[in-house]
Amino acid sequence: MRQKLKIFNDPVHGFVNIPNNLLFEIIESRYFQRLRRISQTGLTHYVYPGARHSRFHHALGCLHLMQEAIQTLRKKSVDISDEEEQGVLLAILLHDVGHGPFSHSLEQTLVVGVHHEEISLAIMHKLNQEFNGELTLAIQIFKGEYPKFFLTQLVASQLDIDRLDYLKRDSFFTGVAEGNINPNRIISMMNVHQNQLVIDAKGIYSVEQFLISRTFMYWQVYFHKNSISAELYMVSVLRRAKELVKEGQKVEAPLSLQYFLNHKDLVLDDQTLEHFLNLDDFDLMYAIKLWQNHSDKILSKLSKMVMGRILPVSKISENAMEDKELEKKKAEACKLLDIKDASYFVHQTSFKVKPYSKGKYPISLLYKNGQVKDLIESQHNIMGEVLQRTVEKFHQCYLNKAKIDKLNL
Repeated sequence: MRQKLKIFNDPVHGFVNIPNNLLFEIIESRYFQRLRRISQTGLTHYVYPGARHSRFHHALGCLHLMQEAIQTLRKKSVDISDEEEQGVLLAILLHDVGHGPFSHSLEQTLVVGVHHEEISLAIMHKLNQEFNGELTLAIQIFKGEYPKFFLTQLVASQLDIDRLDYLKRDSFFTGVAEGNINPNRIISMMNVHQNQLVIDAKGIYSVEQFLISRTFMYWQVYFHKNSISAELYMVSVLRRAKELVKEGQKVEAPLSLQYFLNHKDLVLDDQTLEHFLNLDDFDLMYAIKLWQNHSDKILSKLSKMVMGRILPVSKISENAMEDKELEKKKAEACKLLDIKDASYFVHQTSFKVKPYSKGKYPISLLYKNGQVKDLIESQHNIMGEVLQRTVEKFHQCYLNKAKIDKLNL
């Protein structure tokens, strides 16, 4: 069969080459094309308007960087066969294919107890059947079962191709310069030692900069107070819709979304997977648009706030709000909205960020004399203490009269 040479023009990496027919056919499949309709960064565009990029963009970027990584390792005499190259390219291309609407924002909300990686694996198995077993090696690499473990580390570790692309990409589309890393420099420093992915020691400062940039992106983008509030309210919308359905009330929604509203305890069988594959961001926004006019006050008001980007008062603080103060905020919300349960509108959540962990998949440096050291143990590191420090902060959101007046409820 003649090679279908295809090139995508990516705003982040430039031209992305699709190296063979199988990868092109996978990209053309309905499983992968669905990623065009899945937001990479949830509701982050409510804060950074340019952040409208999709999982489709990200997956193609990962494919490009993985090709660069394979080329680099081969130049350093790392043995990677053509079949292994194909396997790891497929694994990185499909690593996020199991993400649901708005990606991480609604994880554990639609399919409770099932992580997106589990859904990705289920989709890979379906594709493997359709393509006569050609994804078997990719599945082994994805699951960490292939003997050459460094291939799995390229897909999922603390310094993997996934992170190299999404940091560069999210920085580009949000305009947050602090996250602008140089993935090509880090890839050029990759090596393999005793079946483990390592970094040539001279690349230590590029790695430290990568870890610090990722930390900045968490505080400035992923954990931005307003995007957290928007996503919490979207979760609350679905929570309320599910409760109304359980009570026997009519809640209009697209067929596949209705399936998840009707079922609480789901098993990832063929029926559930098929309904999941029919869902994307547009289904959720269409439903929320409808629910603005629902007879239930709570569902209606939540939906209007999400659709109109009328966000609550939001704060990030070093300390948790006391229970007494939290209950006071809920009482105020009940009075302002004329409702009995304000738990949908008043939230307190905590989150932790640790730039680097020596635990699973540590980042190891390879010196010219063959010695290998953990990043933190190197005498040349300059951010050692900062990289190991865990920072915990608290997010609170609640309503006041000004917000309610703006909503004109």
